[in-house]
Amino acid sequence: MNYLRLKKTKQITAVLRGGKRVHERSLTVAYLPAETTAMAVCVGKKFGKSVQRNRIKRLLREAFRGFMPLRTPCSVLLIPKVAGEYSFATFRRDLGKLFEKEHLIESRIP
Repeated sequence: MNYLRLKKTKQITAVLRGGKRVHERSLTVAYLPAETTAMAVCVGKKFGKSVQRNRIKRLLREAFRGFMPLRTPCSVLLIPKVAGEYSFATFRRDLGKLFEKEHLIESRIP
């Protein structure tokens, strides 16, 4: 399942200002209900040089892709927290917890 990308500053600002934020150990997710599912990743320069920032973006996009389609379409903004090490498993686990808590995906069997 494909999703759209939030590319314009106006779209990202709308999600940050009008959306709901939820936090987990490795990332913060801001989301706003929309007509179609769209996603963006915000990784600033404090995360390291471009190689590290791009790796974080790839990991987050792939982790998000695993939860498609969402129960309710929304615009999602993924904001990682600064850490010494980043892994796909950590991002996937934390996204699953956040999406379950906010009822954006079907709950998993424990």
